[in-house]
Amino acid sequence: MTANKSQKPKSDLFWWLLLIGLPIVGIVAVNLLPNLREISGKIANKSTANLDANYRYQFSETLRNNPNQKEAIQQEIAFYQQRLAVDSKSGLNRAALASAYLKMARVTGEGGWFLLAEQAAERSIALLPFDNKGALLVLARIAEARHDFATALRLAKQVGFDNEDAIALSVTSHLATGKIGEASIAAEALVNRIPNLGSLTLRALVRESQGRDAEVLQDYRQAMAAEEPGEIAGSARVRSLLGRFYARRGQFVQAKALFLEALRLVPRYPLALIYLADLETRQGNYREAEANYSKVSAYSGGAATVFDRLVDRGMARVKELQGDARSSGRLRDKAEAGLRQEQVSGGFGHRRDLASLLLEKGRSQDVAEALLLMQEEVKIRRDAVTLDIYAWALSSAGEWQKADRVMVEIVRSGIRDAGMFYRAGAIAKTLGKDAESRAYFQKVKEIDPSFDSRSRQALGLGSYEF
Repeated sequence: MTANKSQKPKSDLFWWLLLIGLPIVGIVAVNLLPNLREISGKIANKSTANLDANYRYQFSETLRNNPNQKEAIQQEIAFYQQRLAVDSKSGLNRAALASAYLKMARVTGEGGWFLLAEQAAERSIALLPFDNKGALLVLARIAEARHDFATALRLAKQVGFDNEDAIALSVTSHLATGKIGEASIAAEALVNRIPNLGSLTLRALVRESQGRDAEVLQDYRQAMAAEEPGEIAGSARVRSLLGRFYARRGQFVQAKALFLEALRLVPRYPLALIYLADLETRQGNYREAEANYSKVSAYSGGAATVFDRLVDRGMARVKELQGDARSSGRLRDKAEAGLRQEQVSGGFGHRRDLASLLLEKGRSQDVAEALLLMQEEVKIRRDAVTLDIYAWALSSAGEWQKADRVMVEIVRSGIRDAGMFYRAGAIAKTLGKDAESRAYFQKVKEIDPSFDSRSRQALGLGSYEF
């Protein structure tokens, strides 16, 4: 297989977004026949009337001839492998191959490609130890994927913060470590430097963590206005993220319309399918939720991917809500085995996800292990989601005062998340802080008026009424 030089890797700020909220989340290739895209488009068009005009994709005529992303990357890999066969000591070509491997990791969700990328980047630096920004950025991205944020930032600094990818890495790493102020400064610098789809979406994510909802929507709209025809994967992702934002505000119709629009752009796009399945679960549409989770699994063709554990846990929750405890337990056991394996093979496992799963299982030994895991995790990652799971582990272990202090830290960050405020209210109520508890529960209703008992069940929260 051959490729021409036009396929040489280019800087793509949007790839950085794959490292947020869902650790090491990737874009799955559009490896489908044209008629499948047409069918997907017809399904998505059913929601056209519900979709804000600002969020419609403006380059629909380009979708039919959109190139197969996975095949393009395979050609890119083959191209640089051929060049290295001629000159095996070229550090630049080795760095380009590492970048192509990293792209494939994100496309397929398969961890083996990350390891190949890391090995190629390390070899590149050995061959070309000076001014090798491409290899340094690959290693920085992999360090961040492993949650080694200090190393990621150190490598980004070596590249230099006059580089857009290095600035983007600074945004995501600071977000993950709870340094929202630093993340905000970096995001502003990035948008001022290059106001495109990727940078504006990054700033939207930072502002969402600060609870600046009006500005979040403004950034998403500007991002979509700035998108270009060749950014199909990024265009699908931005709509998925905005759909998640609306879903968290109880605006389910708009959220679903956005997920379907993302699926029109990239049929069977895992992120959109998982968010859509979560939404269907919350609405009690369990059959539809299972169907969407199944599409994620079916698309991988049996290969292990980073999406598998999310699917298993989501399906386990659906089975639990349907009263099928046996199937739910089996799926959670499967997810647990996978998460444990991922932690020892390549360092790409997610300690936070394993802790959440153990807390869902709820046995005393599981709670104890989850607390230990989260005590280690918060040493390196202190974003709101991580702190929320830490507070969950603390309260499950009966350490209510500590859990309350953690929730106060979350609230002070400014984030607007109904589930988090609900947990804060439940903890405050347990501690007898009735006024604070009522205030938290009132905030839940302000953020998401649709937040009810079924929402709490779908999110794995408790049963306090408010």
